[in-house]
Amino acid sequence: MVPKTVVTPANRITLAGVQFDRLTEDEVVARVLEELADGDGGQIVTPNVDILHRVVRDADSRAHVRASSLVVADGKPLIWASRLAGDPLPARVAGADLIWSLSAAMAGAGRSVHLLGGEPGTATRAAEVLRDRLPALKIAGCLSPSLGFDTREQEYAAVCDEVVGAAPDLVFVGFGFPKQERVIARLRRRLPQTWFLGCGAAIGFVAGVHSRAPGWMQRSGLEWVHRLALEPRRLMRRYLVDDAPFAARLLVAAAREGLRRRSEGSR
Repeated sequence: MVPKTVVTPANRITLAGVQFDRLTEDEVVARVLEELADGDGGQIVTPNVDILHRVVRDADSRAHVRASSLVVADGKPLIWASRLAGDPLPARVAGADLIWSLSAAMAGAGRSVHLLGGEPGTATRAAEVLRDRLPALKIAGCLSPSLGFDTREQEYAAVCDEVVGAAPDLVFVGFGFPKQERVIARLRRRLPQTWFLGCGAAIGFVAGVHSRAPGWMQRSGLEWVHRLALEPRRLMRRYLVDDAPFAARLLVAAAREGLRRRSEGSR
């Protein structure tokens, strides 16, 4: 079951009960810079089909998305759904792209970033790559906690203390949804002037630990096929049994909404 797709006024559109901001990647970056200049922190969440499906089913996941400052669509099916509904989102905005564009913006503004997540050594390697590409970028810190750190309170607290002590302007948190959002929620209380991006595997992409799908697959909405080929055991059920039917229902619901709107407009 997919909640009704609703076209909302101003700068948001609702898909399956989640409000998305009508922003391009450049506009997201500009908003973050403006907010930082005003001394305000915030959080960016980038739902794809898998995250949206989880949000529809789980109240805690919905709360994390609603607590975010900016919600942008990381997934071609969501862009297609908005178009079918008759009020299109301007573009896909992926966390794997934002980690680069936001880092470039932070370098230009003389601000700092912190990388938190990935397998051991991944955040350090990603920081080295970013520093090579963007020499002016200030790296406040990089940390890849051990697996399950968030289940051990002493270790969890130590990780948060290290990030808070670094006082970064922007933190890239890559643990996958919704674990990364839970970590962000804990950190935001102590770093109200910092921005956070839950970026999934993006730190690993930057580090070269994981390979991202070719550009043509990203543009055609087939990035999930690339990931499925790399991790079939872990992702087959999620993508083929859970997410694919949900995406189909989402598109059908959006198409019905578009027909309804056109019918009302022709009266």
